[in-house]
Amino acid sequence: MSQQPPMVTVHADDPMVETVIRLEWDQFQRTDNEGGRAACQGNWPMFHEMRLSQFLTWTPALLASYENDLRQADRVGRNLVTEKYARMMASTAPDIYRERIEPYIPRLSAQRVARQEQVIARQVAWAREFAGRWPALGEAMRVLTTAEDTPEQTSFETYLRGELGTYSDTTFDEYERLAAHITEQGGNLTEQTVRNTVRLEGYAGLDEAQAAQARQAAAQGANYQQGRQEPHNPQDSPSGAKA
Repeated sequence: MSQQPPMVTVHADDPMVETVIRLEWDQFQRTDNEGGRAACQGNWPMFHEMRLSQFLTWTPALLASYENDLRQADRVGRNLVTEKYARMMASTAPDIYRERIEPYIPRLSAQRVARQEQVIARQVAWAREFAGRWPALGEAMRVLTTAEDTPEQTSFETYLRGELGTYSDTTFDEYERLAAHITEQGGNLTEQTVRNTVRLEGYAGLDEAQAAQARQAAAQGANYQQGRQEPHNPQDSPSGAKA
């Protein structure tokens, strides 16, 4: 059998993209943090760049379904962004999650959890492959696996698990379909997302961004050895992949 043609993804000038990013941003602004308002909640440019990079890998059907999720959540007083971060606490703060969060958020079926875990495993593998090919950009990303979580640091795997858990069944079906199609095509969703990010930041592509990140890390490492400044902050990287 011949491979299916690539899926049609969202165009940057599709107004639905900006609508969804704004809906998410508005929910993000209503997300309370125990330690007070997080600095990233005031960084619209970074938020916009990160979410745009992700949504440009999606199909119109997936994005439309997620827009419906966000609007429905607003109608019933549910905050999907708050819930995403709350679900992450199953790993980063399990006692608090079990006592103060789990009883109050929608419970996922065993079948849904199993399907999500298959997608998550595929995406963790993609992220690992990406970091192996572009190591300087990989260094700027979150730590990879849930086993690496701490109360102060949330991994890519845990973040993804939290986000997928907020999707409606229809949205998750579309997301699962996207991941399966990318797998069939031999693609890599992490690579596609970070490529979007570096292009939004003005780089021609991943190779140019990798070279720039490597130079920056080397320069900052040398300065640190000389006692002139702190070590490299991954959030200042050209990939922006940690945000």
